[in-house]
Amino acid sequence: MGFFDDDEKKDWDFIDFMNKTNLYEEDEIDEEQELEDELIMSGLDRDELEMMDEDERREALEDAGFDVDDFDF
Repeated sequence: MGFFDDDEKKDWDFIDFMNKTNLYEEDEIDEEQELEDELIMSGLDRDELEMMDEDERREALEDAGFDVDDFDF
């Protein structure tokens, strides 16, 4: 059994989990890394997004709930 209950971890987003486990503080990471982490957690791959044309990339990001203006490809 780990330090945290699995049900408790499900309620956290990635950044909250990292902060609560003291693996890093939110203000220690830059915005780009935070967006990269969110991409990973949503199942999107930056390399695949870079290979897509602009319309496909926009649709994939919007479907995942992202603001496309937050990303620069």
